[in-house]
Amino acid sequence: RTHPLPVDQRELKAMRISVNKLALAGSAAVNVALVAALFSGSGTTQNVQAGIVASSKAGSTIVSRGAAAANMPTSAKVSGMKTAAAISPRQFRAMQMAGAIATKAGAKSVADFREIAQNAVCEMGRESGNKALLGACNVEWYGPNRPKWLPDAFLAGVPDYLTGEYPGDYGWDAFGLSADPATFANYREAELLHARWAMLGALGCVFPEILSNYYGVQLEEPVWWKAGSLVLSGKNIDYLGSDKLVHASSIIAIAAAQVVLMGGAEIYRASGALPSGEELDKLHPGGSFNPLKLGKTDEDLAELKVKEIKNGRLAMFSMVGFYLQAAATGEGPIQNLIDHRADAANENIFKYVFSSPEPVL
Repeated sequence: RTHPLPVDQRELKAMRISVNKLALAGSAAVNVALVAALFSGSGTTQNVQAGIVASSKAGSTIVSRGAAAANMPTSAKVSGMKTAAAISPRQFRAMQMAGAIATKAGAKSVADFREIAQNAVCEMGRESGNKALLGACNVEWYGPNRPKWLPDAFLAGVPDYLTGEYPGDYGWDAFGLSADPATFANYREAELLHARWAMLGALGCVFPEILSNYYGVQLEEPVWWKAGSLVLSGKNIDYLGSDKLVHASSIIAIAAAQVVLMGGAEIYRASGALPSGEELDKLHPGGSFNPLKLGKTDEDLAELKVKEIKNGRLAMFSMVGFYLQAAATGEGPIQNLIDHRADAANENIFKYVFSSPEPVL
């Protein structure tokens, strides 16, 4: 090969300086797009994998350089592009093609280019099964560049043991409670199980009230914290107000059903295996515990895990609020919401903070 432009040592040094300036203009999105464009056509998945891994390791550096490049003079950008075309014409043409394709797809900003590049690499991973490429499918929730509980500018750093490997890891552990790996695993399991119970509990607290207040379903007692006392006072609990579904009249029968059904499922989950010998993940067992077959692919399952823990944490906070509301007002959460919307100036937390009402529980 002959060089497109004759250069001497001085010009070559100037070109290298211009290339360095050009590198400042690269962002993480363009970097990933370039890697995909250069190597996907030739089918060299090992090169693609190496490129993606290298990009992930240098991600923060690339992003910071891309931000700094926003103030580069136009002449420096043009000079850098010409130099790149002269030194590496093949790579430059590939970059032009990638840019043209992204532009036709509607990309107008750096964020658009990044999203298109990420989706392209993710799709390549789905087709090839390459784990390094599949990592592009959920970069917004996992890894070192995931969202943190505070913006990076306000964080001195996150603990070394919070690497973004697990769903819901936002880099927060102010007291170092999870520094020990065994303790970390126990806390993850406890949080996830409490989150699942809280989601079921929150739904159970609001659903009867919604049916009673908005759909006219006749329930003996729609308020969640009062419903259980019906059995103790000799009355029956009819599921959804119908004695043809679940007609509970004995506290002993209710307790026995809970022990058998919930206890049995928990034994299988905790043991990591079904009676058939099918092995289970203790935290995300799947199989018979996933009758709707959600999360069919690894990337979909990874996203669902994040959604589960986020909604579960919200549900745990909600249950604490339900407890406090019940103790303060003697009403259920839906009735509290109705009262607040009817008279927000008076029906709010300050009514109970600055007064001493008689206890209702």
